[in-house]
Amino acid sequence: MAARVGVDVKTVERWIANEGRRPHRTTRREVATLVSVDEVHLWPALANDVHTSPGSQSEVVHVFPSRSAVPGSLWLELINGVQQEMDVLVFAGAFLVEQYNLLPVVRAKAAAGVRFRFAIGDETSSAVIQRAIEEGTVGGLEGRVQLMRRYLHEVAGLPNVEVRTHGTPLYNSIYRFDDQMLVNGHSYGSLAGQNPVLHLQEHPGGIVWTNYRRSFDRVWQTAVPETPPEF
Repeated sequence: MAARVGVDVKTVERWIANEGRRPHRTTRREVATLVSVDEVHLWPALANDVHTSPGSQSEVVHVFPSRSAVPGSLWLELINGVQQEMDVLVFAGAFLVEQYNLLPVVRAKAAAGVRFRFAIGDETSSAVIQRAIEEGTVGGLEGRVQLMRRYLHEVAGLPNVEVRTHGTPLYNSIYRFDDQMLVNGHSYGSLAGQNPVLHLQEHPGGIVWTNYRRSFDRVWQTAVPETPPEF
């Protein structure tokens, strides 16, 4: 086991001897896969851990009552753990830069071959203006959209980084990190941070995952490539 997951033999011995000792999330998944069981079967205390995936056939990892209830550690783990693709569909989404220092991660990972696609709102579109009216943030949402577009000017045009703007009604904000996805639903009159978030994982034939992935792709196909201004 130690050889297969790349740890010291004594580390595995401690996992066995002490139920309170658990490997890192990624290593737990490797161990569970090797013995063909779920993580919770090996470490029952993980049953209430929001970072732990449920049974192998479930697309739903966790349901958070609001975006503000999603642990910061989960955002950081998903952002920093991207190895192939990251997709973002939002109107603004500036919190990704301001709270989780996204831009340096994009630069480093894009240089290593990771693909990034950002679909950001067009602050002049009727959809963004209407959402601001509904939220009671007239002018505020438009300003946040402009701020995020300005942030992304720093990475737009880098190899493997694409930024586009859209004016479609935003029923859900979508954040995909390889085979993990956070979907922030939007209810009428509520701010994005007040609405529930689904944490999904990709499974072959998964209906929920496929639905949101197609939603992103539809918007992406109609979105307009962003051309960063010269500063």
